Amino acid sequence: MITNHLLVLKNNKYTIAFLGWMVFVTFFSLVSFSDTEAANIDIPNLDKVVHFSFYFGAAFLAVLFIKERTKGGLELRKAVLYAVVGAIIYGIIIEVLQYSFTADRHGDILDALANSVGAILGSLAVKSLFSKERWLKWKN
Repeated sequence: MITNHLLVLKNNKYTIAFLGWMVFVTFFSLVSFSDTEAANIDIPNLDKVVHFSFYFGAAFLAVLFIKERTKGGLELRKAVLYAVVGAIIYGIIIEVLQYSFTADRHGDILDALANSVGAILGSLAVKSLFSKERWLKWKN
């Protein structure tokens, strides 16, 4: 019984990682930190670096998630496209939510741009790790 559960976890490791990452990104994008010491850190453009990193990771893991869910059946090029478009749309939605529903967070077009650049580079990074042959190994 335990072996079956461990096998399920092993077979879905990218799905778990991707979903966990998206929960992490969503939480840290919508929760207020104004009462913490982290809010007082004064490093120029640190928030843009954080946005870039969040969406670099999101797109990177999204490609692996898509690969895992389709067992390599979807072309790498399409998986990268879906990951980039999905991450960019998600980043825009988060910015709108920050603007609309949080008291001290603000939607910012430059944050959306940092999200988008991170998503593009994250998906290109994972694409560069997989040749067509490596991608097709997932079918086996």
